[in-house]
Amino acid sequence: MRASSPLPDHLTSVPFTVHEARAANLSSGRLRSSDLASAGRLLYLPTGWDFEIRGLARALSAATPGAWISHLTAAVVLGLWLPSWFRDCRELHLSKPRNLPPVRREGVVGHTVLAFDGEVMVLDGMRISTPARTWLDLASLIPLEDLVAVGDQLIRQPRPGLEARLAPWSTLPELHEMLKRHPKLKGIVKAREAAELIRSGADSAPETFLRLALTSAGLPEPELQLRIVESDPYSPAADLGYRAQRIAIQYDGGHHLTREQQSRDNRRDELFNAAGWRYFKFNGDDLAHDFRRAVNQVRLALQSS
Repeated sequence: MRASSPLPDHLTSVPFTVHEARAANLSSGRLRSSDLASAGRLLYLPTGWDFEIRGLARALSAATPGAWISHLTAAVVLGLWLPSWFRDCRELHLSKPRNLPPVRREGVVGHTVLAFDGEVMVLDGMRISTPARTWLDLASLIPLEDLVAVGDQLIRQPRPGLEARLAPWSTLPELHEMLKRHPKLKGIVKAREAAELIRSGADSAPETFLRLALTSAGLPEPELQLRIVESDPYSPAADLGYRAQRIAIQYDGGHHLTREQQSRDNRRDELFNAAGWRYFKFNGDDLAHDFRRAVNQVRLALQSS
């Protein structure tokens, strides 16, 4: 039996479309070889390919003119925070405008939606919903607090020197404009409620959940990125707190386990304590218990101020 000719290097480890195969001069017979598998109409996978959502999303976008990657898949590709039970999902979400036939592909969740100019962009060669539109689409799929956490992530100011991007993914006015454009979209009531709770300054989803736990318990809304000296951009900052009562609150996530980060944390903690602030630190154990202990401790501190 004659061995199949080798695949071109750029097709050996990624999903590809029949159009890309034709451009690489692969025949119909070559596409039926045992080292390739069909991934549905016009899509092929090299045998042994390890699932990687960005590569498959790019190929799916290329194989479906007029459609775009959306919802949970767009959030994963963009690097947005998602609840843990969604992060390893292998279903791909694809949206189409109403003038195109609905999506019918195995392993693909199709959406027929209305999208305005500026709500779909091109990223690494694939059509994908913008971060703001992705946030709105997620409203029909994830709980309210998680939607607030994604919104906080979209509007936060990136840290200079620590992140590749220089500007936020979106702004609160852009999210509100998105709500006005789609008053009948599934999940719009939840999205409106979430938009009222989004705040700039949370560096992680647990920080958002801690803030929401405090306010849901009837405590005053805390200030975010609370500095000892408010006007000094170099002054140490806690994640949140109450300036008038000199209460600072920190959430320590997984990145705080490195020696370098622990050293920075210790210096910050010492400075807050030396300045006479009451200083609270919470972690993943508190998150797992919905910050009930945190709420009680902060409430007592506020009452004794």
